[in-house]
Amino acid sequence: MSRNGVQDEAAAGPEKRWARRKHARPGELIAAALDCFAERGFAATRLEEVAARAGVTKGTVYLYFPNKEELFKAVVRESLIANLEKALEGVAPAGDDPEARLRRLVDFMIGKVLDSPLAVIPKLVIAEASNFPELAKFYLDEVIGRGRRHVAAAIREGIERGQFRPVDPEHAFFSFVAPILLAAIWSRTFGPVDDRPLDGPAMIRDHLELFFRGLAPGPATTARASETKRRKR
Repeated sequence: MSRNGVQDEAAAGPEKRWARRKHARPGELIAAALDCFAERGFAATRLEEVAARAGVTKGTVYLYFPNKEELFKAVVRESLIANLEKALEGVAPAGDDPEARLRRLVDFMIGKVLDSPLAVIPKLVIAEASNFPELAKFYLDEVIGRGRRHVAAAIREGIERGQFRPVDPEHAFFSFVAPILLAAIWSRTFGPVDDRPLDGPAMIRDHLELFFRGLAPGPATTARASETKRRKR
């Protein structure tokens, strides 16, 4: 084997090299599409621009994606949902308390999404929702719906344990996710012209402390939780 495997790749022949490139092609198109959507928006992006960014012909795009809408869905699935699923693994019951799990979710979103190109996707969906309602519905079901179910379940568990005061878990979800969404949209909209740039991670963490203080149980909630535990023994 030569340095960097160049001779091995050459010896493999053009057909095997093409097979490797063909296998990688969808990912390359998705990465190129994310860049184009971020720069031009969904409506203004043309598939030939995506193809040029990926270094292929427009016809190659159609081998993998029948239209621009399906390409956008692939961007969301492979880029955002894949990361979201990893984050939500930390929210599923794991023996520790719900607050710790929700804090891990926020840390993951800050580290893997907020400062990455993925943060442009919420802005794209909001901007194009009225013209492309089917894409808005897809994002609502596949992205927001997943997070909503897991976060609401963690809050509901915290209420049952007496760790959180009684609130509507669905309403609490919106309060939980709002600063993350705001930071993502603000940085892509006003960040380039703001002479007082928003420190998104710091704002999110400050809000998180307010969020958990708001959920802190009062004496009555604590007493009910203690009584429930006593009866279960």
